[in-house]
Amino acid sequence: MEIGKAINSFQNYYNGMQFILALRNIWRNKKRTFLTVGAIAFAVFLSSIMSAFQKGAWDNIIDSSVSLFVGYAQIHKKGYWKDKILNNAFEYNGNIKKLEKNITNLDEVVPRIESFALASAGDITHGVKVIGVDLEKENKLTGVKNKIITGNYLSDKDEVIIGEGISKKLNLTVGDTIVLVSQGYRGVSAAAKYPISGIFRYAIPEFNKSLIFFPIHTAQDFFAAPNLVTTVVLNLKAESLPEIKEELQASINSEVYEIMDYKELLPEIIQARALDEASGSIVLIILYGLIAFTIFGTILMITKERNYEYGILIAVGMRRWKLFLVTFLETIILGLLGVLVGVLIAFLVVYYFYYNPIDLSILENDAMVVYEKFAMKPVIPVAFDLDIFINQALMIFTITLILGIYPLIKISKIDPLQAIRAS
Repeated sequence: MEIGKAINSFQNYYNGMQFILALRNIWRNKKRTFLTVGAIAFAVFLSSIMSAFQKGAWDNIIDSSVSLFVGYAQIHKKGYWKDKILNNAFEYNGNIKKLEKNITNLDEVVPRIESFALASAGDITHGVKVIGVDLEKENKLTGVKNKIITGNYLSDKDEVIIGEGISKKLNLTVGDTIVLVSQGYRGVSAAAKYPISGIFRYAIPEFNKSLIFFPIHTAQDFFAAPNLVTTVVLNLKAESLPEIKEELQASINSEVYEIMDYKELLPEIIQARALDEASGSIVLIILYGLIAFTIFGTILMITKERNYEYGILIAVGMRRWKLFLVTFLETIILGLLGVLVGVLIAFLVVYYFYYNPIDLSILENDAMVVYEKFAMKPVIPVAFDLDIFINQALMIFTITLILGIYPLIKISKIDPLQAIRAS
């Protein structure tokens, strides 16, 4: 037992000596150390910044898209999304209404009843989508009240707001009456006329040409569908979605209802993001290649400079595996220093731009039209996500360790006499 303790103590002391020797070797040539650490830090910084800006841009696009109308998640009667007919409506009962109280981090449930109708004024008719909404909840979710350009937002009266495109198509304005004809619940005929209280303008022209909103109780009367809804939109924050979806799946009957998140509701955007991220990955791979060459060049220069030193150490009897250990420890220490410096700088830069995104409102009108068309905020945001820093740090550190094998190969092949003479 005593002998075993003595051996362990000696091994710990020996390993500690190897580490101290590696640490002293690093700071023996400060210029060389700063060059290596700087190359690694720059690599971590650049790759982290690229990833943060790319993720931030797509998070902004998705947030703008979901807040425009669909929300981050929706509940329907099972099968509604494949066959969007009024007969697939469901009762807006206590269990669904109470979700916002029972589910953690769920801000609100926003009910809607949606269907298609023919809108007419005089001899002109136009196909539209009519949506019955909860006035306050809908406004909190989509900000439709702020999109009113003429007249007023909805009240509890039997009235409608129409898109600017419909207004122009049917030659209607605030105070005029619009006639709606549709098919109600279970095939009942639906026809009524409503005064126009306001005209709205969405950033997407298709919405302006096709959407009509009215109070949910008015819509339910129009469709002869009392207390029925076709959609319940979940008003929540993006980061809460996985947790909330899991809770919902456990709390509501999956045989009766379907829960769909924005990835299923907006597959085109998700596909576009996947394509862009694939392109971004190719760019990162190229960047990693350039970074690897930069770091390798530094390691190559360091190894060349120390050729004489390696020759002397081997000539005086130092075993090569000990030299391997010290040299690889140096690579690990340099890699860790570079990664920590790079992460720290990237963290500070991303933190600043996260709270102070680059404002693009100063751009020319033509550039702003693109942002307005897609209802996006005119900023270049960044994503403040710790996973970005961790992933890039691990990647660059791994590259550094792999490149750190080169000096070991060089040491294994070195001829002490030639190394001493050459120097």
